[in-house]
Amino acid sequence: MTIIGTKKQGKTTLTVRLAAEMHRRGHRVMTMKHGTHTFNIDPSTTDTYRHYHEGHAERVAMVSPDKFALVERWSTEASPEEIAERYMSDADIVIAEGFKAAALPKIEIFRRETGKQPLYEPGSPQSAHYIAIATDDEEMRAHVPVVHFSDDSWLATLADLVEREVMHV
Repeated sequence: MTIIGTKKQGKTTLTVRLAAEMHRRGHRVMTMKHGTHTFNIDPSTTDTYRHYHEGHAERVAMVSPDKFALVERWSTEASPEEIAERYMSDADIVIAEGFKAAALPKIEIFRRETGKQPLYEPGSPQSAHYIAIATDDEEMRAHVPVVHFSDDSWLATLADLVEREVMHV
């Protein structure tokens, strides 16, 4: 499933909060973040950076006593479904951030205070993948559940929806 929304809506905050709630409920949670530009997870002064950039290694694994990271070159971006299958298949739930064009179950975060319009369009091909909209807009209506941040149980409500609609628990 994925958390979507326009820029500065709170996608990362919602992803983190939902992941923490799913973990609290006893689920094995994994996440992924879609970026529109390249990234480096280590500074240019590190050996692993040199392995990748100077050595042109296809894959570089960074290993420490408490973490593991893998950087892999590719010429074509893999889909979130392919990434989840290849690297996260032992998760109970994979929560992605972004990937709004993917055919994944979606929760849109929409905050009226940003002055932007929601992505949700009733009847659009993407709207068929929505499981909810989380919002501060008390007047928002949709053909999917609208969860208002003013409701103290908004996070539990979203987690319940994910368990029922995505995980089929």
